[in-house]
Amino acid sequence: MIELKHLRTLQVLRNSGSLAAAAAQIHQTQSALSHQFSDLEHRLGFRLFVRKSQPLRFTTQGDILLQLAEQILPQVQQALHTCQQPHQTTIRLAIECHSCIQWLTPALAKFNEKWPQVLMDFRSGVTFDPQPALQQGKLDLVLTSDILARSGLYYAPMFDYEVRLVLAPTHFLAHKLAITPHDLCQETLLIYPVQRSRMDIWRKFLQPAGISPVLKTVDNTLLLIQMVSARMGIAALPHWVVESFERQGLIVTISLGEGLWSRLYAAVRDGEQHQPITEAFIYSARQHANAHLPYVRTRTFIY
Repeated sequence: MIELKHLRTLQVLRNSGSLAAAAAQIHQTQSALSHQFSDLEHRLGFRLFVRKSQPLRFTTQGDILLQLAEQILPQVQQALHTCQQPHQTTIRLAIECHSCIQWLTPALAKFNEKWPQVLMDFRSGVTFDPQPALQQGKLDLVLTSDILARSGLYYAPMFDYEVRLVLAPTHFLAHKLAITPHDLCQETLLIYPVQRSRMDIWRKFLQPAGISPVLKTVDNTLLLIQMVSARMGIAALPHWVVESFERQGLIVTISLGEGLWSRLYAAVRDGEQHQPITEAFIYSARQHANAHLPYVRTRTFIY
């Protein structure tokens, strides 16, 4: 019957002292405001103030509602403020790629500076298949490049990155400006221990061309780079991951075809993407990537 906006308007009317002043303060015409009050009084069944009184005089019922406004509105404001604060004290986080860890660690440290009350619980036990755990409520956020259709998950974009072929400087392909799928048919491709269907180079580059090189799994990025440098195989990695090794001359990188680009997402359960602490983490991590990762593309994503 009576809404919060009515209580707020009553306060404006009392504080301004007249319909004309109140209408100007809330950016309405005097006639429109007067009509609103008349409609409200009709629905309530009593007058709220005496028209054309100088100074403006409220009825007994109007005074009662003003007292209600003084009690209720501050409580509502405090409740809304509390709702906007991060009540979540732990974010259970996992990643789907080995190479993300060297970016994620400093990003987590940066986030912790601003949100020291939030514990980041990094779940390494489900590193390579964490999205089902996210769906089941065992995780709160997963960093991934894979979007599962009809999963009940929401994917907030973090940044775009190019996957490039990584070679020893003395490899016979190192002089090429771009790599074709057929260039790799006789090569040993070093990969992380993941299903090949989840690798961009397989799904978007090799498989469409019917090329299937020998695959060899390697557990971590540093060992993988050392093996590439020693001519024990080639790899396909995000450009930002290997940039420092390339500057040292340990490896060279070449574009795959016209450029193989992918996107990293922060996956959360749909409906939880606007939780204050979730939004804060995604924003902080994206800003950190924008400031510190070479060869990535970031922009103002809308999600």
